[in-house]
Amino acid sequence: MKIEKKDIVIRSVRLDDYDRIVEIDAKVIGRRRLVYYRRKMKMAFDIEQKLVTSLVAEVGGIVVGFIMGAVYIGEFGVFETTATIETIGVDPDYQSHGIARTMMEEYIKLVKKAGAERIVTQVRWNDVDLLRFFDKLGFTPEKSLNLEMDIVESDKDF
Repeated sequence: MKIEKKDIVIRSVRLDDYDRIVEIDAKVIGRRRLVYYRRKMKMAFDIEQKLVTSLVAEVGGIVVGFIMGAVYIGEFGVFETTATIETIGVDPDYQSHGIARTMMEEYIKLVKKAGAERIVTQVRWNDVDLLRFFDKLGFTPEKSLNLEMDIVESDKDF
């Protein structure tokens, strides 16, 4: 199947996109994350907390991809307006047709209009395909460092 850019429609996410987003994500990662996406959909429409920036891509009226993110001001001690990409996915049957790139182009336009000065996201260090995708778009490693502490196994006294 050949998909051209003119065949891809990008629009804002709607509540009725939930099932298809869960389905696409399950095809990509191998398990259904119902609670995760229920929470993401709720957050996507919580306009009191942040600007809604979640989008879907359709081809022939079928949702084939999604990008969910937000625009924040002053989070984590960063004093600039920052957009995030919290999750992104394209149905494996529709990958390698420019759908993710087209969604990103629209996402960038949207968050720029909202005043975002940069976009941040996280990628597992061994997710080579996703790292390569973001690299082609011009993403680079951040200057900040994510820290973690395993609190389940920790016996530290504070």
